[in-house]
Amino acid sequence: MSTRLLHIDSSMRHEGSRSRSLSKALVHHLSDMHPDVIVTKRDLSDGVPFIDANWIESNFTPPEERSPEQRAVLAHSDILFNELKAADVLVLGTAIYNFGIPAALKAWVDMIVRAKEAFKYGENGPIGLLEGKSAYVTVVSGGTQAGSDIDFAWPYLKHILGFIGISKVTLINSDLAGVKPEQANEIALEKIRMLG
Repeated sequence: MSTRLLHIDSSMRHEGSRSRSLSKALVHHLSDMHPDVIVTKRDLSDGVPFIDANWIESNFTPPEERSPEQRAVLAHSDILFNELKAADVLVLGTAIYNFGIPAALKAWVDMIVRAKEAFKYGENGPIGLLEGKSAYVTVVSGGTQAGSDIDFAWPYLKHILGFIGISKVTLINSDLAGVKPEQANEIALEKIRMLG
């Protein structure tokens, strides 16, 4: 059975983007490990809608009661959610913008973290419904050290993925790339090569 991989890039840059290069290198490595892999690519620089009052009302309306207009409001969200639901492996590439994730990546998170589909509430709190997947998060930063007190990207992404049931999350970071670009890049590529 084929492995289904969802590759998401969230950098707004294309030319010279270190985060795109790193996530691409990871996808190539994973594809070499799993020759039967089927890759779906989602480039968030193409645009992701933001949630608004209509989206919230539509999302909280039971599916069988949604009007054609409400289904249209949720159409893009449905596509993004179904891409993630169908994937066995997620590769999420991001740069750090102002100590956090790009706005398009936050919009993607808002589109896919849907109550009763990505998570539900039980007696002891939230339960993630997208279990059985693994995720790799590649993070490139110019001057923010991964896991430091000023890194609001990696801890957030790890938490939100765990919230929806994806608890097996691996960080491949190329931090302080603005200070020591070649060294940061080589350390990240070595982490990729060490993946089993």
